[in-house]
Amino acid sequence: MLERLRDWSRWRLDVLDALWVLPMIAISVPQTGPGTVGDRPVALVLFSVALIVPLFWRRRAPLVVFTVIALVALAQWAADVGPMPADLAVLQAMFVVAKLRSFRWAVAAGLACVLGVFLAVLRWWTFETPDGPLTGPFVALSSIVAAAWLGGVYVNIRRRYLEGLEERARRAELERDQHARIAIAAERARIARELHDVIAHNLSVMVVQADGAGYALDHDKELARQAVQTIAGTGRQALGEMRRLLGVLREGESDGFAPQPGLDQLGDLVAQCRAVGLPVTLDVRGERRELPQGLELTIYRVVQEGLTNTLKHGGPGATASVELAYGDAEVSVSVSDDGRGAAARPDEPGHGLTGMRERVTMYGGAVSARPRPGGGFQVQARFPVHAR
Repeated sequence: MLERLRDWSRWRLDVLDALWVLPMIAISVPQTGPGTVGDRPVALVLFSVALIVPLFWRRRAPLVVFTVIALVALAQWAADVGPMPADLAVLQAMFVVAKLRSFRWAVAAGLACVLGVFLAVLRWWTFETPDGPLTGPFVALSSIVAAAWLGGVYVNIRRRYLEGLEERARRAELERDQHARIAIAAERARIARELHDVIAHNLSVMVVQADGAGYALDHDKELARQAVQTIAGTGRQALGEMRRLLGVLREGESDGFAPQPGLDQLGDLVAQCRAVGLPVTLDVRGERRELPQGLELTIYRVVQEGLTNTLKHGGPGATASVELAYGDAEVSVSVSDDGRGAAARPDEPGHGLTGMRERVTMYGGAVSARPRPGGGFQVQARFPVHAR
């Protein structure tokens, strides 16, 4: 498909070049009749065609076309076939070189045109002018050459500038995508490590209870029954954890990691922030209930991320509050501060928020991070809670 588009673009440019060259020939040739410059109409027609036709390939080979047209113009000068409208082809060829090629070649083409103007004035302008015999025509024609040259150089600089902007934008987009992928991959790897501790704990409980049930089966059937019920409940909890995280985990080595924190460690987290100078209050509402360890870990991480953002962006004098509310059908947590809010945060890549959203979504929750109406910033997450 792309190849077809490129072919269509080249074909369209060829048509435009042809539509440009043919009218130039039609305009130039009829003006070359007997008595125009000398009495050699055939030479005038031949030189006009030789000057104009190469312009058809000016986009594909600007330097070659300019060289050919310059040589034809030099032959015209040597044959003493005077100036004619087709000589403007030299100017156009120089413009294309200045537009499409490097500055070095643009300077070379411009100097060649100025030299051609000097030779033309030297041979064909012999009348006197107020500024001298040759100064007036040379200055006038050189000014036209300079204007065309500057126009080509300007278009070249502008084109290269826009191409540079497009390239930088493309690279920036690629870098953003790469950073996002790296951040997501790192967060998934971290979740996988944390899952190891949660699931490993549940499986360890199941193994111990199974061993105990096997021993109690011959001595205390009621105790064995309780052990089996514990195994079933723990297994269902572990299965729920696996189902939530199965879609985002990657394979890899995952042993050797320390146990992860939960809601019982929120007080330690708040105390840690207070120790570094951030006034924080912790408010727990509702009746405490048992939550899956993975959900407790997620709530802990939400609070941790919110307080970390306050430390980074809240500014001096900021205070924060953490609210954990247990409802009948949901558990909500929010971290609010009265610092500078979002004004200092637009340049941040948002990796913490990306990981936070990923964690919360795995448990069917929703998270929001936004400036507060009265100033400051708030991170809030809600999780549905179902009876097991």
